[in-house]
Amino acid sequence: MPRKPRFNLPGIPQHVIQRGNNREACFASTRDYHQYLDDLSESAEKFDCRLHAYVLMSNHVHLLVTPMSDNGVSKMMQAIGRRYVYYFNKTHDRSGTLWEGRYRSSLIDSDQYLLTCMRYIEMNPVRARLVEYPGLYAWSSYATNARGALSDLIEPHPLYQELGSSEKSRLSAYRALFSLPITDDLLNDIRDSVNQELVLGRAHYKDKIEQISKRQTRKGIPGRPRVEEELAGYYVW
Repeated sequence: MPRKPRFNLPGIPQHVIQRGNNREACFASTRDYHQYLDDLSESAEKFDCRLHAYVLMSNHVHLLVTPMSDNGVSKMMQAIGRRYVYYFNKTHDRSGTLWEGRYRSSLIDSDQYLLTCMRYIEMNPVRARLVEYPGLYAWSSYATNARGALSDLIEPHPLYQELGSSEKSRLSAYRALFSLPITDDLLNDIRDSVNQELVLGRAHYKDKIEQISKRQTRKGIPGRPRVEEELAGYYVW
């Protein structure tokens, strides 16, 4: 089966996930996490990608990133792959592939889902029962987005900036979002969208992306909204 073409739409956020081969660990030490973040920072800058949120789990990574140039995310992920896999294999005396095939990604309807996707990413360690609170996990963007920790990696999205007129009010408003549950239906929508490389968005947004990209944006028949989307035109979250 041929691979789906990548969405290549500069200025639109993408939720990216990359897993370790056979779900095996892609980080084995503290140094590994630091190395990946260094490679991510350098590659994002080189290919003009704006990183809004991330989490590094032991055997996979999640990124929320807006490419500002054609094929920016693809070029960024390829560069990280080359640099980090070389480092990891050399450091841990191994050879062969580290990642499970190519990364997966979904376009994000930012007006409706960007902040929810940020929460989804930063809550991964809590859902995995590694910590009870996202601020207790060292390898995510929560410390920057919720507490104001300085970071050369994170560039706030305009919708995040609109949470408050000052840094203090933005941080407070962002932390308050974590008291809101992400429903099971929405969790499934987020996962399906990224795993099947579709679009997380409202029906009219998916229609617009289909017209621009000429590719499928939703499950089922290409170009045909699901019944509930035809009736409602949006998701409740």
